[in-house]
Amino acid sequence: DVQLVESGGGSVQAGGSLRLSCVASGDISSYNCMGWFRQAPGKEREGVATINIPLGGAYYADSVKGRFTISRDNAKRTVLLQMNTLKPEDTATYFCARSRRWCRPSMARGDFDGWGQGTQVTVS
Repeated sequence: DVQLVESGGGSVQAGGSLRLSCVASGDISSYNCMGWFRQAPGKEREGVATINIPLGGAYYADSVKGRFTISRDNAKRTVLLQMNTLKPEDTATYFCARSRRWCRPSMARGDFDGWGQGTQVTVS
Protein backbone atom coordinates (compact mmCIF):
# COMPACT_ATOMS: atom_id res chain seq x y z
CA ASP A 1 0.00 0.00 0.00
CA VAL A 2 0.98 3.58 -0.62
CA GLN A 3 2.20 5.27 2.56
CA LEU A 4 1.52 8.94 3.29
CA VAL A 5 3.89 11.31 5.08
CA GLU A 6 2.80 14.76 6.19
CA SER A 7 5.00 17.75 6.92
CA GLY A 8 4.73 21.51 7.30
CA GLY A 9 2.96 21.81 10.62
CA GLY A 10 4.09 24.20 13.30
CA SER A 11 3.12 27.07 15.55
CA VAL A 12 1.84 30.34 14.15
CA GLN A 13 0.03 33.41 15.35
CA ALA A 14 -3.57 34.05 14.41
CA GLY A 15 -3.78 35.52 10.93
CA GLY A 16 -0.67 33.71 9.77
CA SER A 17 -0.18 31.02 7.15
CA LEU A 18 1.17 27.50 6.90
CA ARG A 19 1.47 25.06 4.04
CA LEU A 20 1.08 21.36 4.73
CA SER A 21 2.54 18.78 2.40
CA CYS A 22 1.59 15.13 1.99
CA VAL A 23 3.99 12.98 0.02
CA ALA A 24 2.97 9.50 -1.06
CA SER A 25 5.45 6.63 -1.25
CA GLY A 26 4.05 5.51 -4.59
CA ASP A 27 1.89 6.49 -7.52
CA ILE A 28 -1.26 8.31 -6.41
CA SER A 29 -3.03 8.00 -9.75
CA SER A 30 -4.64 4.78 -8.54
CA TYR A 31 -6.56 6.78 -5.96
CA ASN A 32 -9.55 8.89 -6.90
CA CYS A 33 -9.57 11.11 -3.86
CA MET A 34 -7.07 12.43 -1.35
CA GLY A 35 -7.58 14.92 1.36
CA TRP A 36 -6.86 16.47 4.71
CA PHE A 37 -8.62 15.82 7.98
CA ARG A 38 -7.96 17.28 11.38
CA GLN A 39 -8.54 16.27 14.95
CA ALA A 40 -8.45 18.55 17.96
CA PRO A 41 -8.13 17.17 21.50
CA GLY A 42 -11.40 15.72 22.67
CA LYS A 43 -13.05 16.10 19.27
CA GLU A 44 -13.88 13.84 16.36
CA ARG A 45 -11.66 13.75 13.29
CA GLU A 46 -13.26 15.99 10.68
CA GLY A 47 -12.78 16.56 6.98
CA VAL A 48 -11.05 19.79 6.01
CA ALA A 49 -10.54 19.53 2.26
CA THR A 50 -10.47 16.81 -0.37
CA ILE A 51 -9.36 16.79 -3.98
CA ASN A 52 -10.22 14.63 -6.95
CA ILE A 53 -6.88 13.19 -8.07
CA PRO A 54 -7.64 12.65 -11.77
CA LEU A 55 -9.55 15.89 -12.37
CA GLY A 56 -8.61 18.24 -9.55
CA GLY A 57 -12.03 19.32 -8.27
CA ALA A 58 -12.11 20.02 -4.53
CA TYR A 59 -14.42 20.11 -1.54
CA TYR A 60 -13.94 22.20 1.58
CA ALA A 61 -15.40 22.30 5.05
CA ASP A 62 -17.47 25.43 5.57
CA SER A 63 -15.15 26.50 8.37
CA VAL A 64 -12.15 26.78 6.02
CA LYS A 65 -13.69 27.96 2.76
CA GLY A 66 -11.95 31.03 1.43
CA ARG A 67 -8.94 30.48 3.71
CA PHE A 68 -7.57 27.05 2.77
CA THR A 69 -6.65 25.74 -0.66
CA ILE A 70 -5.94 22.12 -1.52
CA SER A 71 -3.91 21.18 -4.58
CA ARG A 72 -2.12 18.13 -5.96
CA ASP A 73 0.85 17.35 -8.14
CA ASN A 74 0.41 13.84 -9.43
CA ALA A 75 3.92 13.67 -10.87
CA LYS A 76 5.42 14.57 -7.49
CA ARG A 77 2.96 12.32 -5.63
CA THR A 78 2.10 15.30 -3.45
CA VAL A 79 -1.02 16.89 -2.03
CA LEU A 80 -0.71 20.34 -0.51
CA LEU A 81 -2.89 22.33 1.85
CA GLN A 82 -2.26 26.07 1.88
CA MET A 83 -3.74 27.54 5.03
CA ASN A 84 -4.14 31.31 5.28
CA THR A 85 -5.72 33.59 7.85
CA LEU A 86 -5.34 30.90 10.48
CA LYS A 87 -7.50 31.02 13.59
CA PRO A 88 -7.02 29.47 17.04
CA GLU A 89 -9.86 27.08 16.26
CA ASP A 90 -7.74 25.64 13.43
CA THR A 91 -5.43 24.17 16.07
CA ALA A 92 -5.38 20.39 15.59
CA THR A 93 -3.40 17.46 14.30
CA TYR A 94 -3.79 17.36 10.54
CA PHE A 95 -3.88 14.04 8.71
CA CYS A 96 -3.51 13.23 5.05
CA ALA A 97 -5.76 10.48 3.71
CA ARG A 98 -6.35 8.53 0.50
CA SER A 99 -9.37 6.84 -1.01
CA ARG A 100 -10.18 4.77 -4.07
CA ARG A 101 -13.68 6.21 -3.98
CA TRP A 102 -14.59 9.48 -5.63
CA CYS A 103 -14.55 12.52 -3.39
CA ARG A 104 -17.91 13.38 -1.86
CA PRO A 105 -19.06 16.67 -0.29
CA SER A 106 -19.65 14.85 2.98
CA MET A 107 -15.92 14.03 3.30
CA ALA A 108 -16.90 10.94 5.25
CA ARG A 109 -14.02 9.51 7.20
CA GLY A 110 -15.12 5.99 6.34
CA ASP A 111 -14.47 6.59 2.65
CA PHE A 112 -10.72 6.75 3.31
CA ASP A 113 -8.62 3.65 3.81
CA GLY A 114 -5.13 5.03 4.30
CA TRP A 115 -3.82 7.68 6.66
CA GLY A 116 -0.62 9.48 7.44
CA GLN A 117 0.76 9.89 10.95
CA GLY A 118 -0.33 13.51 11.24
CA THR A 119 1.32 16.87 11.70
CA GLN A 120 0.52 19.32 14.48
CA VAL A 121 -0.76 22.82 13.76
CA THR A 122 -1.02 25.26 16.65
CA VAL A 123 -2.49 28.73 16.23
CA SER A 124 -2.30 31.19 19.11
